[in-house]
Amino acid sequence: MTESFRRDGEHPQENGPTQSAPLGGAYPPPPAYPPPAAPGWHEAHQPPAAPATTAPPEGPAHAARAKRPVALLVAVALAAAVVGGGTAAAVQQLLDSQARSGGGVTGTNVSQSNSGTVSGVAENVSPSVVRIDTRTGSGQGTGSGIVVTADGEIVTNNHVIDGATEIQVTMSDGKKYPAKTVGTDPDKDLALIKLQGASNLKPAKLGDSDGLKVGDQVVAIGSPDRLTGTVTSGIVSALNREVNVPKSEQQAPQRQRSNGGWPFSYDGQQFNGNTGSNTTSYKAVQTDASLNPGNSGGALVNMNGEIVGMPSAIYSPSSDGSTAGSVGLGFAIPVNTIKADLASLRKGGTGTGNSGSSNNSGSAADGFGTSY
Repeated sequence: MTESFRRDGEHPQENGPTQSAPLGGAYPPPPAYPPPAAPGWHEAHQPPAAPATTAPPEGPAHAARAKRPVALLVAVALAAAVVGGGTAAAVQQLLDSQARSGGGVTGTNVSQSNSGTVSGVAENVSPSVVRIDTRTGSGQGTGSGIVVTADGEIVTNNHVIDGATEIQVTMSDGKKYPAKTVGTDPDKDLALIKLQGASNLKPAKLGDSDGLKVGDQVVAIGSPDRLTGTVTSGIVSALNREVNVPKSEQQAPQRQRSNGGWPFSYDGQQFNGNTGSNTTSYKAVQTDASLNPGNSGGALVNMNGEIVGMPSAIYSPSSDGSTAGSVGLGFAIPVNTIKADLASLRKGGTGTGNSGSSNNSGSAADGFGTSY
């Protein structure tokens, strides 16, 4: 902000004959003789009489006084321009400094990249997450899986493919493949299947679940109720939740299919039906990302696009299938458990509860049911 000061006499009074005080300060004493008649406005502004050798010409002096307001305005404008130019220069220097230091963020940079966003994670990881439809002796089921090799290895939950006589996998682009079971590990609720005739698939990047912290943002990708490629987001709500699940669907005869939730127990309580007597436990990643029946075997992903867990159990407070759904209590197998088990699964795994599914292959037809 600039300030301006007005010198006495620079702005003449429009309506008064008052004479400005001399620059020296006090007025001289009154003369001993009567003063002359009060002059008019013009006379009052005439320069005082002076010796001819020192008095300037009347015309130029009057012109200089007349131009002073204009000169003052020009000076103020120049000062404002200098201040404005200085502000612009300071802003430009700040932007240049930020650009050199990498701290500047412009609209162009943001709009050109969706890295670290839910949409960016979904775009990068969705091609590596599949829908798995199965036929069993007791009905049909739907789950999800994660692509781990370009030639079609898919890791999923054991309870998704347990007892399957036919397995069909649907990719994110809608392409379908029959699949067979390679190996299962009911103790960890994990299984590995292999697509037939697949190539050039996009494997998921497996991250490090040991690096997770409560509050980390995560994205869940799966196929709840056969809705392929559904994306939800949330945070890591807790770590190392020890949950108990049945080792296989066949060993959970009291499972309540009406609510669609895979039964599990926690802290001595049963959820989503009776888990039966033959259960296994693991320390899960808890998340509030919306999970629903069909998300089992899918992906829980961090904001770097890395798989950090596999959704495997949800809590549903209702036994009525029409009202059952996510209430923000979902549990996922840590990805480090999956990575440690892959070699064993490729050799057939430790499971004995496959119900003959280990060598089954499918050319399953479309139209599998929507039960879990």
